[in-house]
Amino acid sequence: MEDRLVPLAQKEFKYHDELYLLVDFLNKTLKKKGLIFGISKEGEKALITIYES
Repeated sequence: MEDRLVPLAQKEFKYHDELYLLVDFLNKTLKKKGLIFGISKEGEKALITIYES
């Protein structure tokens, strides 16, 4: 069976330089629970996605 990341939710926020610190913290804390967080920047907006692994 393939290991896939299944998107659970996405939310758009105003971009802030330290958002990646939040995403890093969430990944370190919740990876063992099967959750992975991603962030992408589009102009002045950030898109945070929650995945289930």
